[in-house]
Amino acid sequence: MNTDVAPRLGWWQQTWRLGAAAAVGVPLWLSIGALLRGQTGETGSWFVIGDPLVAIGCLTALLWRRRFPLAVAMTVVIASTASALASGAAFLALVSISTRRRPVEIGVVALALVTASQFADGLYPVQSSPGLFWYQLAFPALIAGIAVAMGMAIGARRVEVRSLLDRAESAEREQTARAAQARALERNRIAREMHDVLAHRISLVAMQAGVLDHRGDLTAEENRVLVRGIADGSHQALEELRDVLGVLRADPGRPEPPQPSLDRIPELVADARASGLDVTLTTTVAGTPSDAVGRTCYRIVQEGLTNAAKHAPGAHVHITLEGTAGDNLDVSVHNSPATTATAQPPTSGFGLLGLTERVTIAGGRLDHRPTPDNGYVLTARLPWPNPTHEKRA
Repeated sequence: MNTDVAPRLGWWQQTWRLGAAAAVGVPLWLSIGALLRGQTGETGSWFVIGDPLVAIGCLTALLWRRRFPLAVAMTVVIASTASALASGAAFLALVSISTRRRPVEIGVVALALVTASQFADGLYPVQSSPGLFWYQLAFPALIAGIAVAMGMAIGARRVEVRSLLDRAESAEREQTARAAQARALERNRIAREMHDVLAHRISLVAMQAGVLDHRGDLTAEENRVLVRGIADGSHQALEELRDVLGVLRADPGRPEPPQPSLDRIPELVADARASGLDVTLTTTVAGTPSDAVGRTCYRIVQEGLTNAAKHAPGAHVHITLEGTAGDNLDVSVHNSPATTATAQPPTSGFGLLGLTERVTIAGGRLDHRPTPDNGYVLTARLPWPNPTHEKRA
């Protein structure tokens, strides 16, 4: 973008500027006419016809002053020598060229204006006192100085406004980029939540379907229980998927639904038992941890149950929770070896990786390893600050 070229003016902006330039030349033109009548008794045809025509030509040329600033300014300043009515046009031309704030151009046009004004007296036979030569030189120089000062101020103002607009646009772009980044981070977080929630539910459904496929000795009532469990689990998986998609499509002002925390772990264990898992829960947690710690603990238990349902069907799963405020919250999910052989469902391989990242962000430590009895254990230690100490600090 060329910053030297000022934006085009509208018709009203052009009209009032040119009208003001014409109005500035009217007093000088009328005063010269009065002097001519007083000294010679007539004004002459040039005063009545030629002078206004030259002024109209100068005002017309000013329409292109922003496209050809130097050429238009020099033309108008020189032509104004032959027209007293065009003095306002010459003033506007010098103001316009001064807005560019280029010293050489301004100096050339200002010098041309002062020089041309010295030859204007020869056009009309108006007698003046010889002692007023300094006045005839100083007055045009003063007018030129005023025009240059006005143009420089206008140019500085334009640069300032342009700078403010650029800053505003830059700030808006940065704000848009930050908002897009925040949305992307939130979508990544929701994607991790999708894995934790849906992988657990679908693993339970897959385990129940595997039992139906490999157990031919089940009674009709047991088959109905498993089929009902598959239907209920599939329905819940669809509901959870719909909730996640609703969050993705939600408006920015819509609050996020509450996430499960430590108090929902018994409900999670009950669902696992209903789906056929042999699960026991032992908890000695004294108090209620923060929401962040509670959510992380819930996800650890959920991931442990999901992995047990996938890789150790028929195994006994024992969950242990213990901790107090001001110390740590310890989580353990231990499963015995699998008792039945079923086809392994597809796995993403990112469950434990995402869980490790979640625990690390919470300031804890996660460990998972096989046990000597061919089982598997998932343990985590999460810091549990004492809220009383935090308030005092």
